[in-house]
Amino acid sequence: MADATFSHVPDGATGVLVLASGEVIWGRGFGAEGQAVGEVCFHTAMTGYQEIMTDPSFAGQMICFTFPHIGNVGANPDDVEADNPHALGMIVREDVTAPSNFRSAEHLDHWMKKHARIGLSGIDTRALTRRIRVGGAPNGVIAHSATGDFDIALLQQMAREWPGLEGMDLAKAVTRETHGGWGEDRAGGVWRLGFGYGAADEGQRPHVVAIDYGSKHNIFRNLVQAGAKVSVVPATATYDEIMALNPDGIFLSNGPGDPAATGEYAVPVIQQLLATTKPLFGICLGHQLLALAVGARTTKMFQGHRGANHPVKRLKDGAVEITSMNHGFAVERDSLPTNARETHVSLFDGSNAGLELTDRKAFSVQYHPEASPGPQDSFYLFERFVGSLK
Repeated sequence: MADATFSHVPDGATGVLVLASGEVIWGRGFGAEGQAVGEVCFHTAMTGYQEIMTDPSFAGQMICFTFPHIGNVGANPDDVEADNPHALGMIVREDVTAPSNFRSAEHLDHWMKKHARIGLSGIDTRALTRRIRVGGAPNGVIAHSATGDFDIALLQQMAREWPGLEGMDLAKAVTRETHGGWGEDRAGGVWRLGFGYGAADEGQRPHVVAIDYGSKHNIFRNLVQAGAKVSVVPATATYDEIMALNPDGIFLSNGPGDPAATGEYAVPVIQQLLATTKPLFGICLGHQLLALAVGARTTKMFQGHRGANHPVKRLKDGAVEITSMNHGFAVERDSLPTNARETHVSLFDGSNAGLELTDRKAFSVQYHPEASPGPQDSFYLFERFVGSLK
């Protein structure tokens, strides 16, 4: 089925990807039936498809996986970053086969059906990835019908009329709705083979209040592993609500959408928090929001960074960290104020990947240190932050 465009449904096609340009790419559907409209992006990780699908940062997006064999290890209840998937769907090269892994609890196809997420296989993912590299991340519709019945004209219209992620605040759509302690209802530490998730001890721990703009579970686990007690508040939490929890430090989470749109309500709160001089740490969207809070700007990237093999240079000593990234917006380096020092840069394209403030204990990174791509190149960031609270 590859990447050819057809005016009729080819034999065996039960799925289709329709782009805003009008391109029609046929494949074989799996997972849930239906249709979803959003941005089409690609991801270069060879493992972790379940974590990727459940990462709230992928809200509003469908993912083309460059690794051809997706689904081989099945799905399980441990390898998730949120209670439900947030990516709209997945686009893969090979058909999803029966799982072969001792940790598998169910077939990926069943997991996708259960969570109402659409899959599309039989696609020339290399060609689609090259198209995104050259033309940028397009808007599109992914659709699956067991009967192969599609209204292509309607799907093309849906793709054309979708407004795109620029200017879109998605944090409110994925954030938790209530305040809560992470250790009260979740396993505390990171996962280990044969042991599962660790539990936090009952000793005295510095208290981190994490603002959830679309957070990943493993970030909180790493904060606990580094020695913190974590309380989580919604993206819309006010300064007074946060300070009422008596935090020793503040964490700004990752999340989806345009940081400038989320910043309309998040930035004033972050500016008030910075004025307290309490230590602050941000990841991904949290990095961008911290930059906006000190007067910098963010911009939509041409294709974004999404993968588990992104080299980042740490400027203070020249060390290179292999990182996991997932972002479609970036901080404009030239807009950083004098009290914000760049700390990390992407070695793929030279874009900003980290900053710290020189007049208070606040720093952030664009990448995901909790995702273990190095596998432990970036864990020191959690230790640095929690250490500053002690």
